[in-house]
Amino acid sequence: MILNELYGLALRVRHKLYDKGWKKRTAAAVPTICIGNVTAGGTGKTPHTEMLLRLLQESEEWKGKQLAVLSRGYKRTSKGFQQVVADGTAAFCGDEPMQVKRKFPGVVVAVDADRVEGCGFLTNPETLAGAKKARRTQHPEFPAADLILLDDAMQHRRLTPTATIALVDYGRQPADDRLLPYGRLRDLPERLRTADIILVTKCPAYLSQQDREECIARLGLGDAAPKVFFTTVTYDAPEGVFPEYDPRYIYSHRLILFSGIANDKPLRDYLSDTYKIVKRMVFPDHHRFSEADIRRISTLSSENPTAALATTEKDAQRLRDYGEMPPGLRERMFQVPIRAVFFSEQEREEFRKALLWLIK
Repeated sequence: MILNELYGLALRVRHKLYDKGWKKRTAAAVPTICIGNVTAGGTGKTPHTEMLLRLLQESEEWKGKQLAVLSRGYKRTSKGFQQVVADGTAAFCGDEPMQVKRKFPGVVVAVDADRVEGCGFLTNPETLAGAKKARRTQHPEFPAADLILLDDAMQHRRLTPTATIALVDYGRQPADDRLLPYGRLRDLPERLRTADIILVTKCPAYLSQQDREECIARLGLGDAAPKVFFTTVTYDAPEGVFPEYDPRYIYSHRLILFSGIANDKPLRDYLSDTYKIVKRMVFPDHHRFSEADIRRISTLSSENPTAALATTEKDAQRLRDYGEMPPGLRERMFQVPIRAVFFSEQEREEFRKALLWLIK
């Protein structure tokens, strides 16, 4: 418990230094939307980043404008600012930025632990040529950003975003959690009050008005409460991870499921409606697949010759990095695309209006 208290004290001191102006904060030259949380993963930042990109691309205000996504690039091997390219590797830039780039090729996606620096490069690409941190990699030319989505930047206090969207997992709310290292809270729960919008994510398929009101009450937002919206997840049809995939395996009734994400239960529940999951393998979040892992998957595949192999979109980015994937696995391996969605078109429209008002 002492470690919790010390960590909490350090967070309060840090936030006070920024809130009082004793530590400098900087705003980007263009509107920025911060997508973050107060927990260590598991709230669905990447599907919601993709949802925001779709919403902005459909809006009259931002249709045709140059959108960009800036991420830290968790567990990447590269340093400094790096542009994400569609034929790159997840190891170099991180699995989540690679997933976004492959799904939105017209969006500039970049990684940089220093979000102030990253926003500077995205709004002024010509400055990259003389930047020491970027010299180790050749950057293809890209257009200057008109708006930047900041993935997982709620704790990056040096940058002042135009709007902040905080994500909260419906199934594990901050009130039920503890600070690191004994819980999953990496920031103070009261930091949710500083957000402009809160999205309660991964909600069950049906959510009553009473469920919503109880959830909002448990967030402890006080009088100056941010707007709160609720989303759930849905899945698109399975897609081949590799070009050699055999679509006939999609129609198998047997499935081997493996994943390296924070919580695979929603995916398991979805797939269980169609498939019998004969084997399941769970790896750590952002796991980089080793030769031993591939051998294990191959062995299970041989033991279940009619079963398809299913994984997540995020895992698929790292699997593509594996150079010697056996042909038998390449034709049987599928990813299941995930989407974050609102419960109704009316709620989506209310969220759209609230967001566009913040960044106008």
